[in-house]
Amino acid sequence: MHGMSKYGTDTILSCGFVSNTVVTRKPILLLDKSADSIKAVDLFRKFGIDYVEYDIKKFEESCCGELPTTKAPSVFAVEGIFKGLEKINDYLSLKKDIADSSVELESAYW
Repeated sequence: MHGMSKYGTDTILSCGFVSNTVVTRKPILLLDKSADSIKAVDLFRKFGIDYVEYDIKKFEESCCGELPTTKAPSVFAVEGIFKGLEKINDYLSLKKDIADSSVELESAYW
């Protein structure tokens, strides 16, 4: 039976789903209980930037052991790594500039 499958159809069509959804990676904000970490959270909320929050102590326990060169607050993002509140402010300014210019960046970290 030429053209017949076990399902009884003459033609088997392949249907694929193509998604136009763009997945964006959220920045990871490493925090501790310090005043600078609280300020960093406030800044992210003020700028309306979605992020993933990790307590640095829990991150050390569950992921990578001690992070001796990383301090809280720090941001790991597509645009780079930003350590300390001053650098987080630089990151947020960069995000604002990128949003204003509609430029997309690629990163070797992702």
